[in-house]
Amino acid sequence: MSHFTYQDGVLHAERVALPDIAKAFGTPTYVYSKAQLLANFDGYAKPCAGRDALVCYAMKANSNLAILDLLAKQGAGFDIVSGGELQRVIAAGGDPGKVIFSGVGKTVAEIELALEKGILCFNVESIPELHRINEVAGRLAKRAPVSLRVNPNVDPKTHPYIATGLKASKFGVAFSDALDTYRQAAALAHLDVVGIDCHIGSQLLDDAPLLEALDKLIELIDTLAGEGIHIHHLDVGGGLGIDYGAGDGEPVPIAHYVERVFARVDAWRAEKYDGKPIKVVFEPGRSIVGNTGVLLMSVEFIKTGEEKNFCVIDAAMNDMARPALYQAWMDVKPVTPRDAGAVKYDLVGPVCESGDWLARDRDLAVEPGDLLAMMAAGAYGFTMASNYNTRGRPAEVLVDGDQVHLIRRRETADELFALETIVK
Repeated sequence: MSHFTYQDGVLHAERVALPDIAKAFGTPTYVYSKAQLLANFDGYAKPCAGRDALVCYAMKANSNLAILDLLAKQGAGFDIVSGGELQRVIAAGGDPGKVIFSGVGKTVAEIELALEKGILCFNVESIPELHRINEVAGRLAKRAPVSLRVNPNVDPKTHPYIATGLKASKFGVAFSDALDTYRQAAALAHLDVVGIDCHIGSQLLDDAPLLEALDKLIELIDTLAGEGIHIHHLDVGGGLGIDYGAGDGEPVPIAHYVERVFARVDAWRAEKYDGKPIKVVFEPGRSIVGNTGVLLMSVEFIKTGEEKNFCVIDAAMNDMARPALYQAWMDVKPVTPRDAGAVKYDLVGPVCESGDWLARDRDLAVEPGDLLAMMAAGAYGFTMASNYNTRGRPAEVLVDGDQVHLIRRRETADELFALETIVK
């Protein structure tokens, strides 16, 4: 995380000291670096320059309007999984014509909204969904652009909750069923078959599984062409991981992966299609926004026990769900390191659950009132946060050089129950 560094013994976001942010906005607070966000996006955008390609940010990773606005201004499209996310894209100034709509459970209302706004494509994940989209499109006198999300049964070797390309996954159409499903799609009156899509999982440090899945998509495109079904875009999905500091190794550089995708696609098109290009779509999420943020939090108490020492912090599982949900290892750093000897702690929050922990067995020299930063917290942090125990979700701020912008204020208790009604 090159834009989060120690300067004069204090952890900074770009040129802003994190204690200054805590003083101004309180804790817990998500702090994002604009420079890191744009650098990550450029990792995809620069190798795509001059090509028929589109980078669709998977906004489920972090859907704050300020983040979406910055990426839209860089030319990003968006990968969405709900009608609400489409409305966020539009509110942020994004182009619906650059939106890919994924997800297994699209409702009639969501399909209507997407067709009315003119999205780029639906990534379809089942035959019943094909028929639903066809029916809605016919009723609205529109043609719906569709792509099939093909499940290639490639093992991404990642956490089972985020492995999405195996036979047992709820996602996608099985590779063995894909040809027949495409035939059915091509026969429906109100659909335009325009693409093929694949997403096998996330937090992949090695791109070999992604390239293996690409090879299977290429094989299927050739088969479809032989039946007169011509694919206009190839969506390779997302999935590249980031370094969480757990010692799992460095992820493949974004640009290297993108270049390998294009090398494979270019060789294939030269061999089979006289060099005729095909539009390539990427759907990155975590690799764009993951290391752009930290979760800034305060130490409330130090609690010693017979078997464990606990560092009780003001952030909790409702603020950052990944450790409790995935047993994810997240690096935690003191904002102002102490010279005292470190003690091994479990970092736990105030939520009334034994599963409320953010880190375990960490060597830290801390005292009540100290600030800690959970690193690489920009993806699947705030977007997965909840109001469990009637806790307001954290504030979010964006740092741009030496400027700090509040991009979402902290919720108040009154706001949490404002939509509820007492029956008299």
